[in-house]
Amino acid sequence: MTKEELTQKKISAISLGCDKNRVDLEKMMFLLSDYGFSLTPNLNEADIVLVNTCAFIQPAREEAIENILEMEQLKKAGSLEKIIITGCLPSKHSKEIMQSFPSVDAVVKFQDNGKIVNVIEQLYYVEKSKCRESYERIPTTSGAYAYLKIADGCNNVCAYCTIPRIRGPYKSEKIEKLVDEAKLLAKKGVKELIIVAQDTTRYGIDLYGKPQLVELLKRLAKIKGIEWIRLLYAYPEMIDRELLNFIDNEPKMCNYLDIPMQHIDDKMLSLMRRRHSEAATRALVREIQTYHPDIKIRTTFIVGHPGETRAAFKKLLNFLEIAKLDYAGFFPYSREEGTVSFYMKGQKSAFTKKLRLKKAQKTQEKIAFEKAQALLGKRVEVLIDEFDQEDGTFVGHTKFLSPSVDFGVKIIDNNNNIEVGNIVSATLTGFDGNFYKGEIL
Repeated sequence: MTKEELTQKKISAISLGCDKNRVDLEKMMFLLSDYGFSLTPNLNEADIVLVNTCAFIQPAREEAIENILEMEQLKKAGSLEKIIITGCLPSKHSKEIMQSFPSVDAVVKFQDNGKIVNVIEQLYYVEKSKCRESYERIPTTSGAYAYLKIADGCNNVCAYCTIPRIRGPYKSEKIEKLVDEAKLLAKKGVKELIIVAQDTTRYGIDLYGKPQLVELLKRLAKIKGIEWIRLLYAYPEMIDRELLNFIDNEPKMCNYLDIPMQHIDDKMLSLMRRRHSEAATRALVREIQTYHPDIKIRTTFIVGHPGETRAAFKKLLNFLEIAKLDYAGFFPYSREEGTVSFYMKGQKSAFTKKLRLKKAQKTQEKIAFEKAQALLGKRVEVLIDEFDQEDGTFVGHTKFLSPSVDFGVKIIDNNNNIEVGNIVSATLTGFDGNFYKGEIL
């Protein structure tokens, strides 16, 4: 087969897992498009499919397996020619994938993402081309926002986490490269950059000897076309006044900070091998709410970790009621083999974890609803992400609402003034528990 014949093949992709994994896929899709392949969102039209997997916890692996099995069925039916598995699953289970799924043609570890074209060439016996280095991407997010992954891996070694074993040690990208990548995204119409890494606040320590997150944000804020910058996964022990002041004073920064706390009880934090304490966490929340009240706080907590007593869980619920955080997500502890937590005594039953999950969610839902009601009547800027064909509304998010994880804003456009990807002014007039209702100004 010649290269010209190979490029007649259509490629589709399934993106699973986190936003960092999505960025990896977007870069692979650009390399494939640049080579000459046609990309299609329709799996039934594709000759080749990439299943970009997550392996962080058992439910993520189960989701990956379900998708692989579905692709195997399409291949057996003659709809697909090749199945390629990418992402985190190959980094842990490449041999098992090839043994368990006979219809899978190749597995690509994330370190080899840049060789994706060569992998496909080899499958079709086409002469190997020279790998091209590029940080261009084909954004797969709706609207006009995109994730900017500033580092990979992690050095924190939390007791429950598999990321260091899957992704390796923390590795920052150079500031110049990230700025160039962001400029390319701006040229594609991206208006909001969402800054991600396993730990964004440690950005630059490995390259520059000290944290350089604020310096990076300053450089990104100068890019023409980028109007909003949102920061996710800022670890509590690394958040300082310089960062908080920059978020407050830089107009392009979203008044929003994602701070993964995971728990509030000191014993639990120690068992989890987290580096912050209850006192420090409470002090940080007080500082933000007192001196930086415009910054909305989002966080995550793990319930049912080994050693979590009833008293420790009750303390977590009490913290939620007192702190009144703007947004919080909760996850039941997932026992992952090879982690420190896997071998701990005091493992909780599935029933206990489920019960605590529901209690925590119910507590936070009441707080979130009260905060949402207080925002009604406010004028906000909304970045439009998509048009909902079912109810005829435009769906977007604000500076204080992160897309895909927080509440959305639904707007009816009676005057044809709204387009997907634009920022519009609206008044929040209602809230149903999932979406705000907005009226265009």
